Amino acid sequence: MTRNYRNKGLGQIWAGWRREYVSRGPDASKETIDSSRVFEKIFETNPEPNNENYILWQGVHCAAVLNLYPYVSGHVLVLPKRKVSDLASLNDKEYIELWEGVRLATQAIQSAYSPDGINIGVNIGEAAGASIPEHVHVHCLPRWKGDTTFLTSVAEARMIPETLSSSWNKLRGCWPDDPL
Repeated sequence: MTRNYRNKGLGQIWAGWRREYVSRGPDASKETIDSSRVFEKIFETNPEPNNENYILWQGVHCAAVLNLYPYVSGHVLVLPKRKVSDLASLNDKEYIELWEGVRLATQAIQSAYSPDGINIGVNIGEAAGASIPEHVHVHCLPRWKGDTTFLTSVAEARMIPETLSSSWNKLRGCWPDDPL
């Protein structure tokens, strides 16, 4: 039995902020989008946490920012400010502060979203799935039972129910005091 989903009146899902990412294609040149410097550019322009640069927290060596292309609302990236490609290349102060940032991010996510669980992951190198292999970063994202819908499997899309600014406001408002 074959099902024709096209004629079932499915609605549209709008995620306009993903246009640049999905339209660049697999052969995008580094001249168009220099992914190797994407994080450094955030801190060069306006390093103070705000809902335009989506910086949630800054320590001396590391910071937490919203993922511009999130899997779910509240998808946070914790990263060293210095461009470094893997965990083994971090110095002791960066390493300690990175994991403190992950702890703070998970506290903020729990408080802001009350998820059923949290995914924390690091993809080191392009072969491991790192979209920016030149700059290591830790993904912290809320998860709920049943939050994967047919869209991921059938349409290769995800539905994000809130804007990045809304996610930033929610997480920033719940960000714990930094003990360091």
